[in-house]
Amino acid sequence: MLVIALDTSTPAVTAGLVDLDEGSPRVLAERVTINPRAHGELLMPQLVDVMEEAGRGFADVDAIVAGIGPGPFTGLRVGLATAAALGQACDVPVHPVCSLDAIAAAAEVTGPLLVATDARRKETYWAVYDGATRVDGPHVACPADVPTSGCAVAAGELAEAVGLDAVEPRFPTPAGLVAAAALDADPEPLVPLYLRRPDAEEPGKRKSVLTR
Repeated sequence: MLVIALDTSTPAVTAGLVDLDEGSPRVLAERVTINPRAHGELLMPQLVDVMEEAGRGFADVDAIVAGIGPGPFTGLRVGLATAAALGQACDVPVHPVCSLDAIAAAAEVTGPLLVATDARRKETYWAVYDGATRVDGPHVACPADVPTSGCAVAAGELAEAVGLDAVEPRFPTPAGLVAAAALDADPEPLVPLYLRRPDAEEPGKRKSVLTR
């Protein structure tokens, strides 16, 4: 089973092709670029490079996995729109994955684990895991307000900010995305996980400048 893995929920622009024929995820090729302002410019070219390196075509793909966040509006929109379009073009299912779950799945921690990523505005997205199983979250809070009791280590780009020893990975990986996906079930709706309203809002009704 060949699975395309995409994530744009963090400053990392991530694209990969993963083989599941032997049960556990085996990454055939991947591209990860840290650039929070270039998700739209980099994601599809990176995926094309991945497919060429792996020597596979889009017609060979059996499923697509996409990180749904939590993350910023603009980044998530790029990744999910790309995944949805590819799913339609290739006629394959698109499976959503919480991006924090993908980090936990790749962390290789058997006990309590906290995952913390950058939510901007001096805040962090966080969730608590027992191994790769989420037991709390995801939430958004200031790093100082993130509860760390019972956790000795943290993964994600803000692991140090919450005061715990950091373990890899810092960002979602193709292998982690596929490992966290429920590929044996019908895919859930591809709905972005924002956790808060976007910075940009539609303007309200204009006030009249006319007086009586």
